[in-house]
Amino acid sequence: IVLYIFAYLSDKMKMRSPFILAGLLMCAFGFAINISNVTHGVKYFGTFFVVAGSYSAFPGVVAWLGNNLAGQYKRGIGMALHIGIGNFSGAFACNIYRGQDAPRYILGHGMELMFVGIGFICLPIAVLSYIRINNKRDALKKAREEGGELNEFTAAELRRLGDRAPDFRYTL
Repeated sequence: IVLYIFAYLSDKMKMRSPFILAGLLMCAFGFAINISNVTHGVKYFGTFFVVAGSYSAFPGVVAWLGNNLAGQYKRGIGMALHIGIGNFSGAFACNIYRGQDAPRYILGHGMELMFVGIGFICLPIAVLSYIRINNKRDALKKAREEGGELNEFTAAELRRLGDRAPDFRYTL
């Protein structure tokens, strides 16, 4: 249900990052509950937050990457790398959730919290970088229009420039 709500709203708002942030917050909340010394019922509650946060944020991350890579080859390679490296997390998870750490799995939950923390650092950096680049391109476009300059690039050149084209805007 959370996935459908996030997908619908992110398409409606044409923004991915707020929903990725919401997913990260849900994951952090869930892993914080699961790493704590509470009853199994409370940990089960925390697991719902982890699952809802991770499953609802991942499609947004893939869509965000696809939105922000222009050119079919760059987009294809970028998304293949992203999904391939992401699938490697299964091999990683079986090594951080060790049987000897049962029942609290402090190492596994702690490392997951670390990865969520990295997301909390990388997400605003990416958003601020995209905002800065979009603002520069908007200012350049405005200066050209005020100076009476026409578009100096052909459609083929703009397509070849991809996400470096002056009319390309990053999705936030």
